Amino acid sequence: VRLSLLAIASIGLWTITSLSEGVDALKEAPTSLVIGTKKRVNCKRPATKGDKLDMHYTGTLFDTGKKFDSSHDRNTPLSFTLGVGQVIKGWDQGILGMCPGEQRKLQIPPELAYGERGSPPVIPANAALVFEIELIKIR
Repeated sequence: VRLSLLAIASIGLWTITSLSEGVDALKEAPTSLVIGTKKRVNCKRPATKGDKLDMHYTGTLFDTGKKFDSSHDRNTPLSFTLGVGQVIKGWDQGILGMCPGEQRKLQIPPELAYGERGSPPVIPANAALVFEIELIKIR
């Protein structure tokens, strides 16, 4: 099931595609944010802008599948404030509405990741990224 949603990013209007559970990787690099739900959790208070979150994640390059970072390797979740630019735009948009314990797969186009500059030497310019994420805690 595909559902197109509109999200307003700080630099314009982006289309977000949401996919149901059991999401496979796209064959071509995403041109918009693709959110796949791997484990759905219902809660009374989902994540909203301004929340301080603890997330576990594994990031891979879309084109090669090569892992470039994982909080699991450090046994420490990443802590940040949602929606204030502390993380890439694809995360700020793709995490909204998550509940603690929920798991998602984000397929992020370069414009919502590191864009033309990349993040050398690990992430090349104009790289689409894939993140397997889990919201551990809303603080």
